[in-house]
Formats: sequence, C-alpha cells, structure tokens
Amino acid sequence: MLAKRIPLIITCLLLSLWVHAQTATLSGKVTDEKGRALDPVTVAVEGSVKGTLTNSKGHYELILPSGVPVIVVFSYNGYKLEKREITLLPSEQRELDIKLIKKATELEGVTVTGDRSNEAGNIKLDATKAALLPTVGFGSGIESMIKTFVGSNNELTSQYTVRGGNYDENLVYVDDFEIYRPFLTRSGQQEGMSFVNADLVSGVNFSVGGFQSKYGDKMSSVLDVTYKRPKEFGGRVMASLLGASLALEGASKNQKLTYLVGVRQKSNQYLLQAQPTKGIYYPSFTDGQAQINYKFNDKWEVEAIGNYARNRFTFTPEEQTSSFGVVNQAYQLHVFYNGHEIDQFDSRFGGLSTTFHPNSRLKLKLLASGFQTNEKETYDISGEYLLGELETDLGKANFGQVKTALGTGIIHDYARNYLKVNVGNLAHRGSYDAHLHFIQWGLDANVTQISDKLYEWERRDSAGYTQPYDPNNLEMTKFYHSSADFNYMRYSGFLQDNFRFSDSSDFTASIGVRFNYSTLNGEFLVSPRAQFSYKPRKWKRDYVFKLAGGLYQQPPLYREMRDLNGDINTNLKAQKSFHIVLGGDYNFKAIQRPFKITTEVYYKGMWDLVPYEYDNVRIRYFGKNDAVGYAYGGEVRVYGDIVKDATSWISLGLMKSMEDITDDKIDIKNVAGGDSIVKYPGYIPRPTDQRFMLGMYFEDYFPKWKNFKMHLNLMYASGLPFGPPDNKRYGDTLRLPDYKRVDIGFSALLINGAKHPHSKVWSSVKNSWLSLEVFNLLGIQNTLSYTWIQDQTSGKTYAVPNRLTSRLINVKLIVDF
Repeated sequence: MLAKRIPLIITCLLLSLWVHAQTATLSGKVTDEKGRALDPVTVAVEGSVKGTLTNSKGHYELILPSGVPVIVVFSYNGYKLEKREITLLPSEQRELDIKLIKKATELEGVTVTGDRSNEAGNIKLDATKAALLPTVGFGSGIESMIKTFVGSNNELTSQYTVRGGNYDENLVYVDDFEIYRPFLTRSGQQEGMSFVNADLVSGVNFSVGGFQSKYGDKMSSVLDVTYKRPKEFGGRVMASLLGASLALEGASKNQKLTYLVGVRQKSNQYLLQAQPTKGIYYPSFTDGQAQINYKFNDKWEVEAIGNYARNRFTFTPEEQTSSFGVVNQAYQLHVFYNGHEIDQFDSRFGGLSTTFHPNSRLKLKLLASGFQTNEKETYDISGEYLLGELETDLGKANFGQVKTALGTGIIHDYARNYLKVNVGNLAHRGSYDAHLHFIQWGLDANVTQISDKLYEWERRDSAGYTQPYDPNNLEMTKFYHSSADFNYMRYSGFLQDNFRFSDSSDFTASIGVRFNYSTLNGEFLVSPRAQFSYKPRKWKRDYVFKLAGGLYQQPPLYREMRDLNGDINTNLKAQKSFHIVLGGDYNFKAIQRPFKITTEVYYKGMWDLVPYEYDNVRIRYFGKNDAVGYAYGGEVRVYGDIVKDATSWISLGLMKSMEDITDDKIDIKNVAGGDSIVKYPGYIPRPTDQRFMLGMYFEDYFPKWKNFKMHLNLMYASGLPFGPPDNKRYGDTLRLPDYKRVDIGFSALLINGAKHPHSKVWSSVKNSWLSLEVFNLLGIQNTLSYTWIQDQTSGKTYAVPNRLTSRLINVKLIVDF
C-alpha cells in the first residue's frame, strides 16, 4: 500500500519545491529619519492585494514572485510614500531597509490620496488637517469634508445622505468598533459633536456604495476610521468662537505603549444667535475620548478605547420674524413665544480588543464593546403668531410693513420624551495571507435593550378654532403617547476572499458573503457581495476599471420600528437593496502636476422599504415594510493641484431616487361627498431625492509667501422634496429651494518651531496657525423646512420657511506641539 503512495508523495514534494522556487523573499526594517522603528508601516505590492505590516521593531517580511519586476510601496501616515522597483531571482532572500521622511509640518490642507483600492465607490482621504476646513460644524471636520463629495442641505448637522439613502443608512467604524449616535435629536441645534475626533485620526476610508462583505448591514455607506499609533509625545490645541479642543498623544520609550487623549467643548451659542428665532440659547456639548494600545510582543497586542459625550441644549425662545414670498406678493410671520426647552443627551462607549499573530500570515482579533445612551427631550413652548401681507409698493409710506392681517393664532408644543438604549457586542475578526489570496472572516453577537417613553402633542388655535376643527371634541394637531421595553439578540458574520489569479495579473477581485439573524423578528438574511478591479498594465495611460455589486440588507434598530403614532413594530423586517456600481480611475499629469479623475455610475434596487418623512434632522418612519424603490445616477470627482502644492477637488453628481408605497391611495370625493374614484399615486420622489449636487474644495496661497493660505468650500445642491404635514407621502412632491453656500477661510503661520532650534519655548511648538473664517460668504438664506400656518376663517394654508444660518465670522487658533 505504501509503495503505491510513494510516487504520489514524491510528486507532491517536487511540486511544492517548484512552487517555492517561483517565489522569493524581501525583508528589512523601516525607520524614521532618527533611526526609530516605525510600526505599523504598510508594505504592499502596487496594484495587488499582496501586503504586510511591520512589527513593533520595524521589521517586515514579504513573499514576492520571482523573475518579474514589481513595485513595492512603503506607506505610513504623516510620512512621504516610498516606492522601490524590485526583481528577485527564484528563492532569493533579499534585505531592503527603508527610511521614511516625515512630511512638512506646515499647513498643507486636506488632501485626497491617489492610492488604489479594489473597491468601486471607495474614497480614501488623508484627513490629518480636516480641522482646517472652514465649517460651522465644530468637532465634525471629517464629516464636513465628506459632504463636499456626497452633497448636503444643512450645515448645522454632521450627518450626511449618500446616493438616495438617509442618515440611518450609514455605517461608522473606528478601529473595527461600530459607532452609534443619539436617537432623539430632531434638529442640528441640538446636535453635539461627531464621535470621530479628527485630531486623533490617522486614516479615513469612505465608501459610497458597493462596499465589501466585511462591513456591516446598512444600505448606503461606510466610514472606516483608523486612529493613530504615535511614536513620540505631541498634541494640538485649538480654540475658536465655536469651541475649543485639546488632543494629546505619546508613546513609551520602548514603543510598546501608545496613547491618545482628546477633549472637546462646543458651544454654538454664537452661531445660534444669528438664527431667525431670537431668544436665550444655552448649548453645551462636551466630549472626552481616550485610546490606549499596548504591544506585549510581535504576537500579542491589546487596545482599549472609551468615549463619553455630554450634550445639553437649553432654549428660551422670545420672538421670530420671517418674511417670505415674491417681489410683488410678500408675507411676514411674527411670533411671540413663551416657555422653555431642555434637552439632555448622554452617551458612553467602551471597547476592548486583543490581537494575536501566530505567524506573519495569520491574524486573530477578539473585540468586546458596549454603548449606552440616556436621552431626555422636554419642552413646553407656546407661540402667538400674526401672519400678514406686506406692502410691496415702493411709493407707499408703509413699504415693507404689514398692510393686511391674514391670520392670528397660537401654536402650543409639548413633549416629555425619554429613551434609554444599551448595546453590547462581542466579535471576532480574522485574516489569513495565502499569497494570491487574502482571506478575511468575522462573527458578531449583539444584544440590544431599549426602554422608550413617548409623550408629545401639538395644539393649534386659529381665530378661536382648534385645528383640526371639531365642534364636539378638542382635537390635537399631533398626539403621541406610547411606551416600550424590549431586548433582542442579533447574530452576524462574514467570509470574504481578496485574490488575484497570478502575481502579474491585471485583475483583482473580492468575493464574500454576510449573514444576519435577529431573534426579534426571526429573519435570517444572506448577503453575497463582490468587487472587481482591472488595471491594464500594458497601457501607456494609467487607468483602473472597477465593478462592484451585491445585496445590502438593513435590519431595523429603533427609529425604523417606531411609527408615526409612536408605536413600536417589533415584527418589522429588514429593508433590502441590490447595488451595482461601475466606475474607473484615470491618473495623469497636467501642467507638471498630478491629477486624478474618478467616474462612477450606479443603480440601487430596493424593496421592503420603510417609508419616512423628515422633521428637520429627525426621521419619522411609517413603521411598516410597504414600499419599493430605486435610485440611479452618476458621479465625477476630480482631484489635483490646481495651484502647485495646494490640493483641491471638485465633485459633481446626478441622481434620481423614487419609491412606491404599495398600500397608498387617494380617495377622490364626488359632489355629494361620497367616494367617486380611487387613485394610486405610484412612484414619487424619496425624501432624499437630490437630483444634482456640486461640491468643491479649493486651496490657494500667496505666490511668494506660502505661509498665508486660503481655503474655500462651495456647495450647491438641488432642493429636496417636501409636502404638508399630513402623513401622506404622495403629497410630498414640492421642492425646497436649491441649497447654495460658500465658506472661506484665511490662515497665517504665526510660529514655525523648526526656525527656532535654539529656543526651548518656540522649538517645542511645531507650528501655530491663526485663521479667519467667513461662513455663508454670500449671505444666502437657505431653507431647511417649512412651518405650515392655516387661517381657519379663510381656509388658506401658508408655508413659512425655516431658515438656516446667515453670514458669520469666526476666528480660530491652532497650535501643534
């Protein structure tokens, strides 16, 4: 028996020796300019899935194909990219040590890297200078930059919509931990800061669709953030009229222990005083965050991360004057308020992970995390209003004043809403480098506990008649009263393979599958996904073609389950979508400077949708899976140095997103008041149907003095659909005015520590910048939503616009040390 197997054994041995002879080994050490080991430096083959990371001593080892030239790329955040073209002989073992040079410490603005990705819809950002963009969103620099790529219609919120999705369809990860945000926030004024602290970030990967299986179960986008691994002590202090922050980082002498600490305080009282509603604003948003990483050796590593956010919003409105209409027919709404609003949002997050490297190919990671939010929304505000028509005749003495009173009344809003959410997660992540294959897998067990108490109403009185008018009963315009206490488990996992057919192949691919099971509704979901990339190496021009697609199914959390009356539907199923994304990159040089053009077209088919309406930034769901929909469009993004050494970008998008509520209908009455015709509305625009957007970031400087720079943010977006607040989606076919906004900032270098090597004080300061920012430079009055005023005597209804921020000046000081 053994004799029969000997030829087979010999054949296998010879085959393994032949395969080994086709490869070679490249190894070495990566250090900085001072000879200190850098970890973790990414060492990868350009245009390939092949790569590795340096260990705590800066050493790396990479298996390469022999006999063919390959380009090995060494990259580390904050340091210049290094590339080496290598051709190795079969079985050769070559050593190559690399010294990375730190980037200039002067302000260079936000740049977009030209690194390749195997994934269509992917944007890789270098966000180390994100805080320098002129934006009213203090503490949300990364999100403000993202908005220039995907569009926006509200500068007061850090949330964003992507390709027809809403705020709840976006995933956020920090160091593999999934991040949550408060649930009850209904306006940008109440919002605190983004969880992501830009001063602690080393890398940002943002996907706008067609993302890989390793990412979770949402339908629109993924923001994947990696925090720093510092090598020495440093930090940043920032102060402005909108808030202040402090970030510290450091490492032990042996580089085994690293730490990050960030504290931020935001008070947008200065910003809110420019709002049309005058009153006493007391917003206070505080955020503390810390991360500790310890490497026991090259095999074991532990990371802990924690965050506490304390958000308070107290508001005593006094009066509001809003003028609207056209030149020859203008109106004015004047409101006198009485009452207060007090909101409290406290959230906590903690995570612990341990990583084990049994060898250079295998990585195993265990993660445990917990999120808790305790939210209280309380207000009791009444407003007496006067709606009148303005005199528009320039020749009249009372020009611009109310000439005719159209209606008076009272709007009384009341709420006592309380919500507690606890989320616990235990997860495993693993990866194995099998030369031409990079296999990744993961398992998650998630427990969610929700305690919700809702009591909210609105009463309207116009000319002595409560609306809606009923001679026999006192009716409320809105009335919600419900409570819910429940918990459930959710299990999920994924398996994916990033591969190429040979080391010299022009084709790379990622194929994977996810599963998800919820004990709440008993639904089991399977989501296959795939991404493909093709780079013709023989072409003279640098092109990359990409294709991605798959199923993206979003299990309900809390918002989707609560319907318009406040009741919880625990049987709600996951919303489901199919993505297909086709795109390409073209890298080229113009006027001796690097440029990159990215183009993409996409289609999203959706079913089991839960219809919803927007109430400022709050999303009010219908609480049932009774809609189907679609979204399709195209995007073009151009990156490059329009001005030498000053990176800028332009993003342009076209989109159409529609939905059909399957059980929606219109009963048309006859003259006698009986039902005459039943009409089915069919497809109508989704609430995020933004047909056109243009975003731009432009940077410039004085030709002979680069230490004085200008940063310009420009946003244009077509108006979103809206309609009267009657809970009937088929009526939401009107359009808000187009959103137009320009923010500009001027930055001057005050101190450059490198120029003062003999001063103990000034040499400790890497650089210090003073910025003057002008928000809403053109003073455009953008409209976020409308307040609907009805006069009971005439039966007419007027839509009064709710405006966003006006022109405002901000001063900001940044000190890096």
